[in-house]
Amino acid sequence: MEKRNAGSSRTKKTFAKKSDTKQPFKKSEKSFDSDKTISKKIVRQPKTTSNSENIEKKRPVSTKLLVKKTDKQYEGDASTGKKIARKEGRSLGSEKTNSERISTRKKKDDSIRLNKFIADAGICSRREADTYISTGLVTVNGVLVTELGSKVLRTDIVKFNGKALRTEKLVYILMNKPKDAITTVTDTHERKTVLDILGNAVHEKVYPVGRLDRSTTGVLLITNDGDLTKKLTHPSYNKKKIYHVFLDKNVSAEHLRALTTGVQLDDEFIKFDVAHYALPDDKTEVGVELHTGQNRVVRRMFEHLGYKVRKLDRVYFAGLTKKNLARGKWRFLTEQEISMLKMGAYE
Repeated sequence: MEKRNAGSSRTKKTFAKKSDTKQPFKKSEKSFDSDKTISKKIVRQPKTTSNSENIEKKRPVSTKLLVKKTDKQYEGDASTGKKIARKEGRSLGSEKTNSERISTRKKKDDSIRLNKFIADAGICSRREADTYISTGLVTVNGVLVTELGSKVLRTDIVKFNGKALRTEKLVYILMNKPKDAITTVTDTHERKTVLDILGNAVHEKVYPVGRLDRSTTGVLLITNDGDLTKKLTHPSYNKKKIYHVFLDKNVSAEHLRALTTGVQLDDEFIKFDVAHYALPDDKTEVGVELHTGQNRVVRRMFEHLGYKVRKLDRVYFAGLTKKNLARGKWRFLTEQEISMLKMGAYE
C-alpha cells in the first residue's frame, strides 16, 4: 500500500508539473483594440528600401533608347538618340532648327560682288568688270560705284554705261555646228546663226564661245558665262583644240613635219602641237592638235603650204567632244562637264 501511495504521489507530482505549464494568454477586448491601432500605423507607414534597391528600380530595363520610328529615325543607344535629334533638325543644346540656320545663311548670301553681277549679265569677265567699275562706268541704284569689291543684291538696278543689266541663270550648251551657220548673235545679211538653231528653247542671252568659220563644222560651246568664256578663249589659258582636215590633194611627209616644226605666217611664227594622217591609206585627211587661238589659223597654215582645205571639222575643244551628237544638234552640258570646265581640268 505504501508502494502504491508512493506511485500515486509520483503521479500527482507529474500532474502537478503539467499543471504548472503556462496557459495561453486570453486577450481582453482592450488588447484587441490596441492591436488594430498598431496595424493601422503599420499600413500608413511608407515602405522603406535600401539605396541599392532604389538604384535597381531607377535603372532602365534596357540600355537602348526606344524612339518612335519615322523614315529617318531608328532605335539606338544614347549616342543614336543624338543622331535622331539631328535628323529631326534639332541640335542638342540648341533651339535653332536646320531650316532656321539655312534661312539665316541665305539672307547672308543674298549679296554678290558687283563684278560677278556684271559678268553674269554676259557683258565681260570679272577682271574686265573691275576695270569698268574703277573707270566709273557702273552705277547701282543711280549711285556711281568705283570701289572694287563692292557687293550688290540681285534686286538692285545695276547700269553699265547707262544701260540696265539683268542677271540670268547661267546656261551651258554644246552644239555640233553644221555648215553654213554663222557663229554670231545676229547677222546683218540675215544668214542663219547658231542661235537660230536653238530657237525658242533657250530664253537666256547666250553667245558662242570663240568663232568657227561659216563652212567649219564641229564642237561649239554656247553660254552666257563671261568668266568661263574668258578662260576658254584667251591665249594665255592654252586650251586644246583638235581638227579633222580634208584637203584637195595628198599632204607630203615633209609638209606634215613642217606643221609641227613651225612656219612663218605673216608676222608670226606658228606651229601645231601634233600633225598626223587621219587614215593610214589616205594622205588627203590630216588630224592636227593645237593650243594657239589665232583667227583661221588651220586654213591659213595649209594654204601657206600650197593646199586647199575642202572641209574642216573641229572634233575636240577644251575637253568637249561631239560624241553621240548629230550634226546640227545640241544639248545642255552636264553638271560634271561644267565643273570640269570651270576647274580647268582639261587642257
